[in-house]
Amino acid sequence: MAALFKHNPTDKGPFYHGTKANLKTGDLLIAGGSSNYKAEFKMNHIYFTALVNGAGLAAALARGNAPERVYVVEPTGSYENDPNLTDQKFPGNPTRSYRSRAPLKIIGEITNWQRPTPEELQKFREKLADSKGEIIN
Repeated sequence: MAALFKHNPTDKGPFYHGTKANLKTGDLLIAGGSSNYKAEFKMNHIYFTALVNGAGLAAALARGNAPERVYVVEPTGSYENDPNLTDQKFPGNPTRSYRSRAPLKIIGEITNWQRPTPEELQKFREKLADSKGEIIN
């Protein structure tokens, strides 16, 4: 992986992406989809994390009724700290969240991640609904 680092990301992986999409090894995740948090937004980046349970939370919050999936992904190009979380909501990058305009390649799937409780999900949904912050796209 010859990724360039913007805003000094030091994580080298492994990386994960949570979704409800049924994908297979070798598939590419690409930017341009609708935001899971504000459906009217077309996202210019694809998001991922170095925390498997963080990807699981993203999968649980994703729209749709399909089963939650957490994939191991590999960036195919440069990536940066996710500015929607890094220093906006959390100083530094404790969520180890990143984004890229380049595709992410699916290299595997994780099935043994910790699923959030219904109470935890409700708290996150309420926080998202209350969010007044702009999405940095």
